[in-house]
Amino acid sequence: MSCNRGSCDCKNDCDCDCECGCGCHGGHHFQRCYQTKAEQMAELEAYLADLKAEVQAVEERLVDLRK
Repeated sequence: MSCNRGSCDCKNDCDCDCECGCGCHGGHHFQRCYQTKAEQMAELEAYLADLKAEVQAVEERLVDLRK
């Protein structure tokens, strides 16, 4: 997870350090910039699972193409 303090997620195509006037930021909006060790591990484990699935899909595709 990276810190997104400089971007707006309000879907109004604004990217202006929360000074867009869109009203979605509120006065006490807080966005975390750091993850706990457990969160980092969970994210990396999910990423690894996605990579393994991608490798499997590529291997299957190669088998099909070689026929």
